[in-house]
Amino acid sequence: MSVNITEWIVRIPVLLFAITIHEYGHGKAALSLGDPTAKEHGRLTLNPLSHLDPLGAICLFLFNFGWAKPVPVDPRYFKNPRRDIVLMSMSGPIANLSAAFVAGIFVRYFLLPFEVYQKVLVYLVLMNVGLGLFNLIPIPPLDGSHILENILPNSISSVYRRFRRYGAFFLIAVVLLDNFAHTGILNRVLVYPMLALSHLFAGDHLFRLLHLL
Repeated sequence: MSVNITEWIVRIPVLLFAITIHEYGHGKAALSLGDPTAKEHGRLTLNPLSHLDPLGAICLFLFNFGWAKPVPVDPRYFKNPRRDIVLMSMSGPIANLSAAFVAGIFVRYFLLPFEVYQKVLVYLVLMNVGLGLFNLIPIPPLDGSHILENILPNSISSVYRRFRRYGAFFLIAVVLLDNFAHTGILNRVLVYPMLALSHLFAGDHLFRLLHLL
């Protein structure tokens, strides 16, 4: 897939939007659960520059899988820390999947014959589904690791927590191996579910529009 100037113009704002609503969702959920930390640090904002993680953004832009800079959270504010961390962690992916669902509705029922408009909708679906599902993988520092850590029994959770420092290296290795060594790890784990969920949201128009990209 060659990236022309039109795709750059479309993909960058969509990327920033996906990252922003993901982290805003975390911050808003944390605040509703009693933790004002994200708000106090200026992270409860729709300014994308506040949430941008350079490496995660590059991965999302190139591979449709990536991450943002985590919002600061202080679990001491939570009434039920294990439950509330799970809820807060789920809120980012849910925000992305909700945005993808809305964009999918537009693909299904409000598809206008303008190429840029169609590209925006396709990228809104794919990037938000990609970001949402990718962050549910239970590998630190992704949201899925916080979810798994807090639903496991305490004895197992403490063992799992010891591997957190190595998670980012493992994650980057998987992305690089999949894209340059063609191991197919992400294809098996994410690409097929991503396309299936995107098709569920956007319908048959999605695959026709993919030829535009």
